[in-house]
Amino acid sequence: MSLCFAVMRLTKPTLFTNLPVTCEDRDLPGDSFGQLMRDDPSTIKGAGFNARGVLTLPQNFGNSPNIFLGETFSSYISVHNDSNQVVKVILVKADLQTLPGLNLSASNSAVGELKPECCIVTYPHHEVKEIGTHILVCAVSYTTQYGEKLYFRKFFKFQVLKPLDVKTKFYNAETDEVFLEAQIQNITTSPMFMEKVSLEPSMMYNVTELNTVAYGDDGESTFGKMSYLQPMDTRQYLYCLKPKPEYAEKAGVIKGVTVIGKLDIVWKTNLGERGRLQTSQLQRMAPGYGDIRLSLEMIPDTVNLEEPFDIICKITNCSERTMDLVLEMCNTRSIHWCGVSGRQLGKLSPGAFLSLPLTLLSSVQGLQSISGLRLTDTFLKRTYEYDDIAQVCVVCPYTSNEC
Repeated sequence: MSLCFAVMRLTKPTLFTNLPVTCEDRDLPGDSFGQLMRDDPSTIKGAGFNARGVLTLPQNFGNSPNIFLGETFSSYISVHNDSNQVVKVILVKADLQTLPGLNLSASNSAVGELKPECCIVTYPHHEVKEIGTHILVCAVSYTTQYGEKLYFRKFFKFQVLKPLDVKTKFYNAETDEVFLEAQIQNITTSPMFMEKVSLEPSMMYNVTELNTVAYGDDGESTFGKMSYLQPMDTRQYLYCLKPKPEYAEKAGVIKGVTVIGKLDIVWKTNLGERGRLQTSQLQRMAPGYGDIRLSLEMIPDTVNLEEPFDIICKITNCSERTMDLVLEMCNTRSIHWCGVSGRQLGKLSPGAFLSLPLTLLSSVQGLQSISGLRLTDTFLKRTYEYDDIAQVCVVCPYTSNEC
């Protein structure tokens, strides 16, 4: 065979520490262990012990550091002409495949001729996006000076590991807002620098990140200035999604599975290796509101004892039929409604909504629940009851003795 073939993975160096082995002079090895330590490149001359944190390069393809999902696989392929003859029509092909045989990437390099003691070098790159066994298939075809066509190939196997464990939870607010909690855990054996964790919303939503704390004119990350994630540590990221104006009116009647968006995570490991991971589209099941949804568009956080305050209710027809609604207000032990009960709200077509301003007061201090609204559809003679709609904090505007 005229050509020599060499393949290496291009990786950053790793930290190497050589643990010294010692024994007594009268033991069988004598000074052999000491001599080996003195000859070791990591030993500090004259000190008699190994240096900590010496950098070392991988010696072969199999001993290269682990590669994780989202990182870039880089390799070095060299084809050298060891013969004293000119080789012609050389084609070097590199394919990266998974075990089922899916071809992920291909790299071809063609040269018209290769003189003795010359070489062809190529550098295939590919961002790995699948977990499991990957195979780098390297093939070379060429023609000798006598016209003989030769071909050979080699296989190099490596594992792609999972770097992060991502879990998500959805919380539905009383309004049309959706809160997403993302729990991200570092499941590698080395710390990570979290360069970016963001949520790319779907076309229906605008997103607000809730991972900073207001500090003066600027915001400071809740995780501090040094955003390192230690092995097996978990962080929680929070996002608030609001429907865009063109979708806000339909938010109350959306049914089934809706697409929220996807997380984009970028990190760096010990020696600056960059990795990126994007989740698939996150989906949630839209909450069921029945035939009618009642939500609050406006409510004060704090109100005064025995003083009227205003709220605005939003009533949405989630059914597929027109309703003729009547509003009834029932007082509770602490909440008293101001206004006429039993008034007509009129007809409400499917998917439509109306805003309803109401006035009430509380006769009891503390955190009080807004309850006692009843909506009756006169067409079907069906009544819908709404209790614990929201909560409001009732305080006394006077001194404690006067209250």
